[in-house]
Amino acid sequence: MAERRNPWSGRRTGHAPDFEAFVAGAAGRLLHTATLLTAEPPDHNPRARALLTAALAHTYAVGDRLRDEDPYERARRDLAVRFARGTPRHRAGRGGVLARLTRQERLVVVLRLYEGVAEEQAAALLGLSEARVRAVCARSVAVLREAAGPAPAPGGRRANRPEDREAAVRRLLETPHPPVPAGLAARAAERGARLARRRRTAGRLLGTLGALAAVAFLVWASTARPWETPPAETTPVFEEW
Repeated sequence: MAERRNPWSGRRTGHAPDFEAFVAGAAGRLLHTATLLTAEPPDHNPRARALLTAALAHTYAVGDRLRDEDPYERARRDLAVRFARGTPRHRAGRGGVLARLTRQERLVVVLRLYEGVAEEQAAALLGLSEARVRAVCARSVAVLREAAGPAPAPGGRRANRPEDREAAVRRLLETPHPPVPAGLAARAAERGARLARRRRTAGRLLGTLGALAAVAFLVWASTARPWETPPAETTPVFEEW
């Protein structure tokens, strides 16, 4: 069977112009998302950069399976899942906008209020109920609004309605994007290419093991003939004539 081609790959070996264009357009916002999650200062966010590089590398590696899926959504989902599954020492905030929130609260706030992910999609991604996502979001908004102090809603009234409080938090999150490190696309593509090669090798190995198992079963079946009734193990009783 013909091997599916990674659509990110260009004609020249090691060159992926489509992937480079994608990273150029999406990396700024994705890095801001990662920095909000890790709660690092925008000018010093090594964990966010590592998180984004890993997510982009995986997006590159699974390029042959993207088909009609938006690569931005794939990278964002991978980024969020990696952060959710990270070790506790990589979750504590260090001075970012969302440093007062827990890991789960940051995930919900960033996905819902910054990225605009629908409630049901965020719930499915995080393995939570929609009611839980709604409650976590409301609690997080309250914490952030208390930290920021009272702010008027549009028209001069106090931001007492839930939609006004959420809008105030969205404005809090919409800060300038941190600078994207040079060479990010090249590093992610190189790492992604290694991941893709390992995936293909593992697939071939599993296929070979499956074929060997099938051959072993056929050899055993031809020898043991399990479909035949085995002979009786007891000696029939001898009766005198």
